[in-house]
Amino acid sequence: MRLPPRPRSIQARYTTIVTALLLVVLVVVSVSSDLAIRYRIQDDVFKNAERVAGQWSAAARDRTVPAPIPASAGADLVQLVDARGTVLGASRHAWGRPPLSTIRPPADDRFQRLTGNGLMLMAIRISPAADAPVVYAGIAEPPLLGGHLLEFYLAAGALALLGLAGWMTWWTVGRTLRPVAAIRARMAEITVGDASLRVPVPQGEDEFALLARTANQSLERLEGAVEQQRQFASTTSHELRTPITGLRMQLEEALLYPGEVDPMESIQGALTATGRLEAIVNDLLLLARLRVAEPAARELIDLGRLVTEEATQGTGVPVHVHAASGVWVSGSQIRLIRVIGNLLSNARRHAATGVEISVGAVGDHAVVTVLDDGAGIAPGDRERVFERFTRLADGRRRDSGGSGLGLAISRDIAEAHHGTLRIEDSTRGARFVLRLPLLHAGRTAGNQPVEPDSSEELTGTDRPKPAGTSRPAGQGAVPSEQVGLIRPFTRGMNRLNRRERAALFGRDLCSVKPGDGAGEADG
Repeated sequence: MRLPPRPRSIQARYTTIVTALLLVVLVVVSVSSDLAIRYRIQDDVFKNAERVAGQWSAAARDRTVPAPIPASAGADLVQLVDARGTVLGASRHAWGRPPLSTIRPPADDRFQRLTGNGLMLMAIRISPAADAPVVYAGIAEPPLLGGHLLEFYLAAGALALLGLAGWMTWWTVGRTLRPVAAIRARMAEITVGDASLRVPVPQGEDEFALLARTANQSLERLEGAVEQQRQFASTTSHELRTPITGLRMQLEEALLYPGEVDPMESIQGALTATGRLEAIVNDLLLLARLRVAEPAARELIDLGRLVTEEATQGTGVPVHVHAASGVWVSGSQIRLIRVIGNLLSNARRHAATGVEISVGAVGDHAVVTVLDDGAGIAPGDRERVFERFTRLADGRRRDSGGSGLGLAISRDIAEAHHGTLRIEDSTRGARFVLRLPLLHAGRTAGNQPVEPDSSEELTGTDRPKPAGTSRPAGQGAVPSEQVGLIRPFTRGMNRLNRRERAALFGRDLCSVKPGDGAGEADG
């Protein structure tokens, strides 16, 4: 048997449920009321009739029954009938009528209640003798009981109450859901082109008011995200247009003036512009992955060792490292290398004589501080430099080929590791402070205890570097840029043994020497 379709509207659903439950209750109450009313009326009638019949039964035994028999308010029909069915006496309303009943109570049960022929009678046999007459007293059956009039009234009342309850439920639920309808209508009006609309907030502190406030907060964040995406798209298109325009001009110039333009110079310039485009696209892809992709695999990292190794990469002013031992964090080593590399590259670019980087533990956080002795950053620009494609005038002058995404990527990586990256006050230069959750002593890597390294202090010029590791401040030769892009990957690969590399790539890989690669700048 196919069930009826379920109402889609909550208002109709709740009204149907309430009406159905109330219908069951009303049926039970109506049946109980019908039985109780019938019993009460019949009991009252039979008690009055028994009283009247008992009175005239005693008079009949004394042979003092008057004619006609006086009627009573509780029983206006009274007859005295002998054993042959002859009416010996009757009340005025029963005079001239045949016997009210032909049923004679037996000698051992002289009192009987009789119903039938529209009458409710009490029959009393005046004595156990065989020819003893019977006194019948009673009334005509009340109309409320005779023609199912009581059931009709109860049914009509139940239906009226059921209809009223259904209408009240429909109205109440509809009024309760009215804020939801208003929220839905307003949400339907909101589009990406106009996210400034807000849903109406009902008065009070109920669930609907909380829902509306939460929806408005979400819409506010959505509007901010949409506006940010618009600005990002505009800025990105502008940043990409500049190298694309330069590349097009160089190629067009080479085609229009083949005799005046050096082909190698044109190719070199085109490769430089292409390298910048590649760097911008790679940084944008990394930003997108940081914000929407799954978190990178976590590993235990000795932050002091990582900073020490990263400080030896690149060229320029010397880097002085102060790394405490036993500073362990959990995270993606490749991405943390990217953060440290960006901060060091940025500090080298702006430093006058040197850069200091320190690693320590403060409370529950591992703290990495990068300090240069340059001009510093104005307090008003300390948050702006972390925005995408934001480059201050001094940064553009020192490195015109950067993408302006390095610090934005670094902060996103720090936040992905549940840390922070800020610029704090310093007496000289710029002071970048990276804070990451600290793994306390006693943590283990797998089943092996963690053994921290001893602290170490060195400069970026103390260790000899293989050839090919230097990189100019601007856009250098293409091979050096390419090596700089893959250097974090090769350094991470060198920390794997041959078996681990074979398990990762399905084949054995030759090791890559740690010194292969150029320093990585934040663009």
